[in-house]
Amino acid sequence: MNTMFWIVCIVAIVFTADTVQRYLKLKGDKKTVDPDPELEETLAHIERLEERIRVLERIVTENKFDLGREIERLK
Repeated sequence: MNTMFWIVCIVAIVFTADTVQRYLKLKGDKKTVDPDPELEETLAHIERLEERIRVLERIVTENKFDLGREIERLK
């Protein structure tokens, strides 16, 4: 094996180690990010909307007798 092979191997190892270090650093940084209050508020709003959609789907899929009773119950 010639010298050029070993040089290429060493360069490849250095680049691989650098890439792994950067990946681990970025992965660690993501865990320490504080939650965004606006994001939390938006997620809560989405959850409320999903619940309302589930109720509407249940009302629409029931037969007409149950539909009237459900509407009266919601008032």
